[in-house]
Amino acid sequence: MNPDNKAAASLPPAAVGQSGASERILVMVSVPPERDAVLRGLGGDGRFDVRIGGVGAVAAAVSTAKILATNAAYRLVICAGIAGGFVGRAEIGSLVVADEIIAADLGAETAEGFCSVDELGFGSARVQVDATLAARMTEKLQAAGLSVCMGPILTVSTVTGTAETTAELAARVPGAAAEAMEGYGVASAAKSEGLPALEIRAVSNAIGPRDREAWRIKDALNALESACHVLREVLS
Repeated sequence: MNPDNKAAASLPPAAVGQSGASERILVMVSVPPERDAVLRGLGGDGRFDVRIGGVGAVAAAVSTAKILATNAAYRLVICAGIAGGFVGRAEIGSLVVADEIIAADLGAETAEGFCSVDELGFGSARVQVDATLAARMTEKLQAAGLSVCMGPILTVSTVTGTAETTAELAARVPGAAAEAMEGYGVASAAKSEGLPALEIRAVSNAIGPRDREAWRIKDALNALESACHVLREVLS
């Protein structure tokens, strides 16, 4: 990525437009239903490039990195989709905007408990988001009458399916709001190109014992669509 594009990525939307740099925003989703909901919400806004990256952090990172390597026009990368929500933090049908993206199971098991790669000294399992943009997005979603919270979104390789694992993750990352499988991969690829990242999730199910009959995927996709309609205004 050339220095001009990196500099543009750090500017607010209005300044980017005035500089003549690209207004393109890459939105990564994992599966077609998420893509369709995002596209409906964006309403044909040509600034957004919505791509399917696959399921899981590795697939998402590879797909995002390939796109960014062949197109230096983006100024922001967003991971969007549905997720599980921690009860009491993000209920079914609500939205979560990440204030931090965390690979919650990237580390080692020890006799004393889980040890993250940060503690092991092998890098970091955390990617910071554009804090100003995340806060503005949360405020606009609230103003639109949508149920939303801002907090850490966990990236996991195995979706949580027991009360024990739910409690362990909640203790490991205090304030965690949701879990999904791609955010850390997308954000890491963006970070490698010097681009800011954002993650927006709509909650389809409560994290805990696996009960597919209780999932409300349609409601979550509708919430995701509504969030993307607001996203257009936030980035105008």
